[in-house]
Amino acid sequence: MPRRRAITFAESAVGDLEEIRDWYDEEHFPAAGEKLIGEIIAQIERVAAFPESGRIVPEFGVANLREIILPPFRIVYRLDERRIKVVRVWRSERLLRLP
Repeated sequence: MPRRRAITFAESAVGDLEEIRDWYDEEHFPAAGEKLIGEIIAQIERVAAFPESGRIVPEFGVANLREIILPPFRIVYRLDERRIKVVRVWRSERLLRLP
């Protein structure tokens, strides 16, 4: 059985999740926003058990920078021996740029 890795969130990913929730709140669909955030978290938890299940981010081609597509979002994470660090949760049509 694969070893689960710890999950951490970059400040940028936390901000992305807050923006998603805020958008649904502003559109008067807070329940839909909460459901979507729950689905995103479930995908991230799955990755903790199967860290290489995400595809390599095409913009970078680096083996330890991966993503899960949960339409319409890209959940981008960095992978190392001990943990998964979620770095962005972006709309899928956006190209990823990291500082």
